[in-house]
Amino acid sequence: MAEFGKEDLSGSTFDWTDLSGSTFRAASLSNVTIRGTDLHHVKMTGVELYDVDISGEIKDVRINGVDVTDYVAQELMRREPDLAKMRPDDPAGFAEAWNLLEQLWDGTLDRARRLDPALLHEQVDGEWSFIETLRHLSFATASWVHCAIGGDPAPWHPLDLPWDEAPDDKGFPRDRSVRPSLDEVLELRRARQAVVRRVVEGLTEEALAAETVPPEEAGWPPPRPFTVKECLSIVLNEEWWHRTYAERDLAILESRSP
Repeated sequence: MAEFGKEDLSGSTFDWTDLSGSTFRAASLSNVTIRGTDLHHVKMTGVELYDVDISGEIKDVRINGVDVTDYVAQELMRREPDLAKMRPDDPAGFAEAWNLLEQLWDGTLDRARRLDPALLHEQVDGEWSFIETLRHLSFATASWVHCAIGGDPAPWHPLDLPWDEAPDDKGFPRDRSVRPSLDEVLELRRARQAVVRRVVEGLTEEALAAETVPPEEAGWPPPRPFTVKECLSIVLNEEWWHRTYAERDLAILESRSP
């Protein structure tokens, strides 16, 4: 256990660092960027919190004694009524959600194709480029459908892109240097989408509730029991939110394009 007192650690980077159980007193966390980090059971008192942008999975968040979780969820539903369809409970609901996602992504792809292809490799505010986003969604489908549901121990394609904070020793690809064209990435993505569609169209109540354990040698997801419903729900969540982020960033790229 280390102790830091009156030291300047500004500009530091903490990768795969365990700070659980730490205490921060009179510390400056201004202009800090936190990505892919667990913030479970955090208590902050006497803090000054303003100009803060938080995105992620939010649950049991209390600000000045008020749980804002339900408010945030309701406001998101008000802004995006179709978001509720991303939480289906039966086979028909999953089919409807996947149909909707394919339609929405078709519109997003049309929008992307109107840009200079070079801009599709450009990151906005440090987030994934449009091409990287599609590569990550291919990884998500390989993980939760090919591997977790289908049992494939090696579902990966060289263009698959895991989350940035993924460990390096799991055996899946993570090449950030390649610059495939949109059509190259879409060839992989469409093949993966077709597999999801086959799974969704063949769902029954029994199949949805069935448990599956991903093969350990795949590296991801972890080899523990998941229901098929859990796996498909993760795919829907990934598809919805990454499209939302892509639309946000495309609007910025469009403003830069002559």
